[in-house]
Amino acid sequence: MKITIIGTGNGGSAMAADLSIKGHEVTLFKSSDKGNNKHFDTLVEQNGEIEFNDLDGLKKVKIHKVTNSISEAFSNNPKAIVLFIKTNYHEDIIKRIAPYLKNDQMILMEPGYLSTAYFLKHCKNLKLILAEAQSSPLDCRVTKPGTVKILFKNERNPVGIYPAKRKTEAENLLKEFDYNFIMIDSVVEAALHNPNLIVHTIGAIMSIPRIEYTDGEYSMYREVFTPSIWNLVEKLDAEKMAILESLNLARIPYVEACKFRNSKDLSLDAKEVFYDYAKNDSPTGPTISNSRYITEDVPEGLVLLESLGQLLNIETSVCTALIEIASACLETDFRKDGRTTLRLGIENITALIKNKNNIN
Repeated sequence: MKITIIGTGNGGSAMAADLSIKGHEVTLFKSSDKGNNKHFDTLVEQNGEIEFNDLDGLKKVKIHKVTNSISEAFSNNPKAIVLFIKTNYHEDIIKRIAPYLKNDQMILMEPGYLSTAYFLKHCKNLKLILAEAQSSPLDCRVTKPGTVKILFKNERNPVGIYPAKRKTEAENLLKEFDYNFIMIDSVVEAALHNPNLIVHTIGAIMSIPRIEYTDGEYSMYREVFTPSIWNLVEKLDAEKMAILESLNLARIPYVEACKFRNSKDLSLDAKEVFYDYAKNDSPTGPTISNSRYITEDVPEGLVLLESLGQLLNIETSVCTALIEIASACLETDFRKDGRTTLRLGIENITALIKNKNNIN
């Protein structure tokens, strides 16, 4: 398959290498001058060759094309486009790529935080297949320019499809990726089960003193989720599940959704699976207070949750408090440019709420 991946960071680089090994023709597109420019420059200098430190060893992989030209990125008429950049920049890149998109292409958002609504907003005349994932199938890091390392691979990767009537087409295309994609009821469900909505926000906000005291010598997953902080996780999770339930979607706890993605054995205790990952497989960091765990997941995740709660008349007091604390600590109004239902478009949100994979 011809696939264009937008984003040359951790996830985009890892997926580009992995899909290239699987035989796909991959174009890796750097969409801005932000991020790891040295890594991108190295890939260009090496004519697309990347060191891929997979779970079974180090491999040198040739990516078909690495470019920062938007016209080059879409010149081969890709069948699938993967959006793998920070969700803060989704609306901007969607507006930029809209003129290059064609009917019947599939867009896979890794993850989306309901960016499907931005495609409805800015690509009204196109008949696209929109696939919104809960999270990346690959937990990975760029360890040095030109090298990406896999830390962990999900066992299952839930994804919602819009429009629902194209679920079978999407499922057939996604099988070619070989990531064990599992179809779920809606893109709203996928958006709210993005684990970063819970674990990044609470973890990073509650970590600010430790990060600053240790000057970044810190591991959030291993240190922060004490019994008292876990109470906070469950309170925020309950607000999220109340919104899911109001939309007639399954009331699945955060840890159960994580276990479904990460654990081969679904009979295991979900909380134990989380702590096993935290102890054995999780990355270190964040190393700074204003990491993407807050600067992305508060405005794009928590503000979205709060806004959906307001739309559906569901109280989200813990979510609101976390937004206020993060905004105060980092002296930033995270609601100002945050992901609200008004910004996404109420009519688009309504369409997504009505769209379920069991409705034609």
